[in-house]
Amino acid sequence: MEPTEGARTFLTSGDAYDSFMGRYSKPLASVFIDLVGAVPGARALDVGCGPGALTQALAARLGTHAVNSCDPSPPFVAECAARNPGVEVRQGRAEELPYESGTFDAVLAQLVLHFVSEPKTAIAEMTRVAKPGGVLAASVWDFRRGMEMLRAFWDAAITLDPLAPDELRVMRFGRPGELAELFEEGGLDDVLEEELIVASDYADFDELWRGFQAGIGPAGNYVVTLREDRQEALRDELYRRVGSPAGGFTLQAVARVARGTRPY
Repeated sequence: MEPTEGARTFLTSGDAYDSFMGRYSKPLASVFIDLVGAVPGARALDVGCGPGALTQALAARLGTHAVNSCDPSPPFVAECAARNPGVEVRQGRAEELPYESGTFDAVLAQLVLHFVSEPKTAIAEMTRVAKPGGVLAASVWDFRRGMEMLRAFWDAAITLDPLAPDELRVMRFGRPGELAELFEEGGLDDVLEEELIVASDYADFDELWRGFQAGIGPAGNYVVTLREDRQEALRDELYRRVGSPAGGFTLQAVARVARGTRPY
């Protein structure tokens, strides 16, 4: 049950993750649940829970007794459990969920499908553990235009290094229609895809840059592999691309969300 290559870039502390991506995933969790329509009385699974942003939002809506979570990263499993007492958190990959078939009314994956090694298998597993008629939903960042932090970073990176692993180029499901197609190919009913928009405020540019220096995710992993002089050049180019802020600023993020139901 080893983490995938993508998941390994998230083997970090919950606090470090929060400073980089959690500042977006927390507000996304609330509007994601609104779109899914999870209501009290439902039992829900958070697939790829990380340190627990979506788990926390689900527990607030449904009660801790009604929420289960899993993640391939042992540090995140421990962090999510510590932050959400009463929620059962297990180690497990999306492609091999450690739950009985037909268990959950809602199975959600927030900012996960970019990183799974076998997305079709993950959808099959999410479908398996859902009850007939249960809801499946997934959200991912729109790398094409909508995730301003990552888009600015990769535009800066490829200006200096045309071979930089831009997530728009190397990752799946960040373009319109890709998630819906995955759900439809998985045999789900009533599939729809929508956009959700969230934002994060930064006190200054250094706060943004420290998030990348923590080495989290593909962008952070790329930064820490660079020599110091190249890191500084990238920092300067990113600073220019976010408008050379003298103080606080705000960046928006667009998520693509697909929702479907398990056939009866």
